[in-house]
Amino acid sequence: MELFGTLALAMTAAFSAVALKKYAPETSVVIVVAAAAAILLSVLSQITPIIHELNSLLSKAQLNASYGEVLLKTIGICLVCQFTSDACRDAGQSAIASKVELAAKTTIVILSLPLLEGLITVVSSLLQNG
Repeated sequence: MELFGTLALAMTAAFSAVALKKYAPETSVVIVVAAAAAILLSVLSQITPIIHELNSLLSKAQLNASYGEVLLKTIGICLVCQFTSDACRDAGQSAIASKVELAAKTTIVILSLPLLEGLITVVSSLLQNG
């Protein structure tokens, strides 16, 4: 789905959800979640060129491919958790949405620890040799 199709889907779902919210609030939430899932899948389907470009940049810079892997995993975690958090908020569950965001942040920190370790190693070796 290209950008304008995505925007049309979002607008249609938003207007439908608002129109149905008074008469069928459960259906309204389902429409919002379904539209958000469709948009998320559309965005994720467009990620292949990004992966190829990232791998190309990493190889040109002679960097470890694990850096790109961590970046892509982080982006995926952000997208999925943002989707989940927004769906929880749309359902009126802001406390659960906040906990989803906390879980995402914690997971990203854990995922990035090997990168931090590598950075500390490089900095300490530069300080010792400098």
